[in-house]
Amino acid sequence: MPDTYSQLNIHGVFAVKRRENIITKNFRDPLHKYMSGILNEYDAFPLAVGGWLDHVHVFFELKPSQRISDVIGHLKAVSSKWINENHFVKGKFNWQEGYGAFSYSKSQRDRVIKYIMKQEEHHRKMTFREEYIALLKKFGAKYKEEYLFEFYDLK
Repeated sequence: MPDTYSQLNIHGVFAVKRRENIITKNFRDPLHKYMSGILNEYDAFPLAVGGWLDHVHVFFELKPSQRISDVIGHLKAVSSKWINENHFVKGKFNWQEGYGAFSYSKSQRDRVIKYIMKQEEHHRKMTFREEYIALLKKFGAKYKEEYLFEFYDLK
């Protein structure tokens, strides 16, 4: 009996609500590990999870039966609940609405993984706004400035 085979590599990007710089070193690595676990449990194989103070990059294999919006929506919901239950931040933590999602071929995987794992170094040279708009332009994504994340251009 024939089966379905695929190789779908998705790079998702999303930001903290109000772009607060609150994903600090005291819980950043545990958060990324927890998010990898969420992806695994959701049957979306994690390739890399990384980010900086105000945003996260996730890179995962997507099954053809899954919707990107479902995977990222679930990831955001479960991770924000975990952050709040563990009181890692003052007040209530939330992710901003929306996300960016970009697909890569298998031959590009190593490069994307390295990029995600070097976010701290990367953001010494470039703001999140510059990074995100560069991704949108690289992939030819049509966008309207007024519907992008809330940006506060601090390096």
